[in-house]
Amino acid sequence: MSVLTLLTDFGTQDGFIGVMKGVIWEICPTVQISDISHQIQPQNVRQASITLSRVFPYFGDGTVHVAVVDPGVGTRRRAIAAQIGTQFCVAPDNGLLTLSLQRAKDKHLPLKIVSLDNADYWLHDITSTFHGRDIFAPVGAHLAAGVPLEKTGKIINDPILLEFPKAEKTDDGWAAKITLIDHFGNLRTNLLAADIDDKVSIRVLGKDIEKISASYGHHTIGDLVSVIDSGGYLEIAVVNGSAEKRLKAKVGDIVRVINNG
Repeated sequence: MSVLTLLTDFGTQDGFIGVMKGVIWEICPTVQISDISHQIQPQNVRQASITLSRVFPYFGDGTVHVAVVDPGVGTRRRAIAAQIGTQFCVAPDNGLLTLSLQRAKDKHLPLKIVSLDNADYWLHDITSTFHGRDIFAPVGAHLAAGVPLEKTGKIINDPILLEFPKAEKTDDGWAAKITLIDHFGNLRTNLLAADIDDKVSIRVLGKDIEKISASYGHHTIGDLVSVIDSGGYLEIAVVNGSAEKRLKAKVGDIVRVINNG
C-alpha cells in the first residue's frame, strides 16, 4: 500500500484539502494519505521548504509528497515532480523543493526532475487558481499508483532554487539567523549542533543565555533557554511560553553564539 503526504498553506476551513483527497482517492483508492501540515503561513515558500525537508527522512520508499504553497498559481511558473532517492515530490517550481533537492545532493541520492507537461495525468478541466486540485493532486496520485515519473513530463535540470542563509563564523563564535518560528513560538536557527563548541553562551535580541541546555524541562516555567531541536539545530525557547512573543523575534534576526572555552 502506497503513502502520499500533503503539505499546504490552505488551512482546514474551506474544504480545499478534502477536495484534493477526493481527487487522489478517485485515482488511487488504496493510497494512505498523511497530512504533514496545512498551516504553513500563506505564501511562505521558505517555511514550506524547511518543513518538507524536516519530514522527508522519516517516510519510506515510494512515498509521494505533494507540497502546494503556490503564490504564482496561474502564471507561467512550472509545475514539477522529482524523484529524490526512493521517494517522490510534486510541487510548484518556486523553490519549495530547494532543501529537499539539497539533501539529495549532500547525501548523493539519485535525483531526477521533470516538468509536468503531460496533461494526461491532470484533471480534464484546469482552473487558473487551484492547481493543487487540478494538477498536483492527480499527478501525485498517479505516481502513488505506480506511473513512472518520466511519463508525467520532460526531464529538466534547472529547477528554481532559493538561497537559504548559512550561519557565519565570527572571531568569537557564530552569527546564526532565525529561520523558522514554530507553533510554540520557539525560534529555530540555521546553526547545527555539530558546529557548536562545548562551552558557549548565547546572545539574542539583547538577552543573554548562559549555556545550551539538554531540554526545556531542566528549567523553570518562563525561563529563556537554548536547546538543540529534534532536527539538530540550535533553538531559542521560553519554557511553557513563547520566545517569539517574549523577544518580539522574527525570521532573519541574529542569534550570536559566543565561545567561552
